[in-house]
Amino acid sequence: MDLQNKRVLVTGSTQGIGAATALAFAQKGCQVLLNGRRPELPEEIADQLEEIGADYQYFSADVSDEGAVKQLFKEIGEIDILVNNAGITKDQIMIGMKLADFDQVIKVNLRSSFMLTQKALKKMLKKRSGAIINMASIVGQHGNAGQANYAASKAGVIALTQTAAKEAAGRGVRVNAIAPGMIASQMTAVLPDEVKEQALSQIPLARFGKAEEVAQAAVFLAENDYVTGQTLVVDGGMTI
Repeated sequence: MDLQNKRVLVTGSTQGIGAATALAFAQKGCQVLLNGRRPELPEEIADQLEEIGADYQYFSADVSDEGAVKQLFKEIGEIDILVNNAGITKDQIMIGMKLADFDQVIKVNLRSSFMLTQKALKKMLKKRSGAIINMASIVGQHGNAGQANYAASKAGVIALTQTAAKEAAGRGVRVNAIAPGMIASQMTAVLPDEVKEQALSQIPLARFGKAEEVAQAAVFLAENDYVTGQTLVVDGGMTI
């Protein structure tokens, strides 16, 4: 897909991987539609976009809410690429995990991806063109102690991706996922030092990834017209 002037919606794009992804698509000449729950786009992200002369808009919406998703799609109009990036964690070992925390993570990480994908597909299938990229995780493939809710949500995202890819391929719409490993972010910054050291010992490239490196994978999946139903792992070799 030629990305010039394509309209790209990136959810959860007020920080981290989402912000880096929005910037990467803007650098490719896309019209970028950013989303988050904050009333306004953070100034530092707006400054980066304006520095490269990006064509962008910001839409404040809680994408875990059905009504908000319906309103969002009314406001954004046409869409060529969707990046489902919005997500949360509420970690706890299974025997201590509250049902409310399990439900909330599934709602934000998986249910929202379903709702957004459903809305985007209705537009894309009519045009017989489009790409959807879902942000999964390596824990959705291998599990992780203390993250039953998060791992289940990301495993669901991978299955959702594969199913949507099969349903949409006949009309030229592609659906893929990215499974990041340990990426330097606000989420990993708060981890105890011993957890970080243990994780680093398992990564052949001996460092955490950068948000920009995940964003590069998203751009690749949008551009390549012969890749669909795949989960691209970006983890420095952690799961070799």
